[in-house]
Amino acid sequence: MKKVAIASLCALAFVGSAHADGDAEAGAKVFAQCSACHTVGADAQNSVGPVLNGVVGRAAGTYPGYRYSSAMRRSGFTWDEATLQKYLKAPDRTLPGTKMAFPGISSDDDLDNLIAYLKQQTQE
Repeated sequence: MKKVAIASLCALAFVGSAHADGDAEAGAKVFAQCSACHTVGADAQNSVGPVLNGVVGRAAGTYPGYRYSSAMRRSGFTWDEATLQKYLKAPDRTLPGTKMAFPGISSDDDLDNLIAYLKQQTQE
């Protein structure tokens, strides 16, 4: 019985990680929705939203020079894949009081692709 349970958990872990890989090239197209407020790349600057270079793995509400909502500063979030998935699906439900006026991305594939793209945007 233990072996079956362990095998099942391993299979679920594999499926979850395969799902989270995403396609960065497709994610660049999804990022077009974000680019109205956010920038990435060598010349990125804060705008309506903060720069997203190095966002994956960063503590929420900490990019220099951006005025975050108190909700974001106090969220305790770290932008790992799971937190980004949840937040980008429904920002206002995930973090009431956020300044991010965005309805969210409903497609899991689009979210995976976007996160793959964001992972490539390293801190400059």
